[in-house]
Amino acid sequence: MAEVKYNLPRVMTVRELSAYLRVHPSTIYKLLRRGELPGFRIGTDWRFNAEVIDRWCLERNMKPADEPMRGN
Repeated sequence: MAEVKYNLPRVMTVRELSAYLRVHPSTIYKLLRRGELPGFRIGTDWRFNAEVIDRWCLERNMKPADEPMRGN
């Protein structure tokens, strides 16, 4: 019998997202209050889908922390 593997999306916490975007956690909460950051709640905690955040960054011409910066 073949083993079934699920491809679950990577989900980040506020702390992980702040490190990923290289911003302070308070900046994450500020963006959430303004409705500018795509996220969802599990109980009282915020979570973020990494693929959605990457798209959000691209739409705003931002670079996530793990992408190399290119020189001109």
